[in-house]
Amino acid sequence: MALPLRHRLKGQRVFDCIYRKGRKHHGPFLVLRLLSAQANLLPPSQRSAPVSPWRCGVVISSKVHKRSVRRNRLRRLLHDHLLCQLGADQAPGKPQGPLWLLISLKPGSAEREASQLLGECNQLLQQAGLTP
Repeated sequence: MALPLRHRLKGQRVFDCIYRKGRKHHGPFLVLRLLSAQANLLPPSQRSAPVSPWRCGVVISSKVHKRSVRRNRLRRLLHDHLLCQLGADQAPGKPQGPLWLLISLKPGSAEREASQLLGECNQLLQQAGLTP
């Protein structure tokens, strides 16, 4: 299942800004980037969407796995996990204001077990102070 629209992060300007200015948390197979939300960077269609305490994007390049079916399965796995961990309508952790999260998978992560990836995702969310 995909993330609800209010939690999805879209738009080239948004992703560029997160890559340039976001705080990074590295793991062996994942990278988590965090940035305080800046609504002026969102596409016009998303500015009118309901305000959410967090929005997230998951980036999985073809270097992770050549087949799009496998990349999409990994993306759905992480989306489901984020909904469970961060809650659909709860603000993550104690940061002020809405947050943007970007999770990138590193090459080689497709060969890992789902439990390893989700465990590392939990660790990165804890490092960032988003989960207890």
